[in-house]
Amino acid sequence: QVQLVESGGGLVRAGGSLRLSCAASGRTFSSVAMGWFRQAPEKEREFVAQITWYDGSTYYADSVKGRFTISRDIAKDTVYLQMNSLKSEDTAVYYCHLVAPASDYWGQGTQVTVSS
Repeated sequence: QVQLVESGGGLVRAGGSLRLSCAASGRTFSSVAMGWFRQAPEKEREFVAQITWYDGSTYYADSVKGRFTISRDIAKDTVYLQMNSLKSEDTAVYYCHLVAPASDYWGQGTQVTVSS
């Protein structure tokens, strides 16, 4: 089993920045990739960003390219999401996601609210 704990959400004004963290524990040695999804009220959960564990390749949703940066600390089993130039449409619950060979895992989510 893998446990994921997010932190770093909060309230920020439009144009501001936040940094989310997600610490993984448990059977993390088989991790293939980690990333972030988000879900705004009355909307479907959507992909935000992902980083592969073995070589650090990154992938982003078009809506966040150039504003968000995903990174990882292998020694700490932690992934980060640096969010800059935040917009009101970035308001959502952000979920950490870990992909393993035979399963995937989700965190509980952290709220990000961007005021205009």
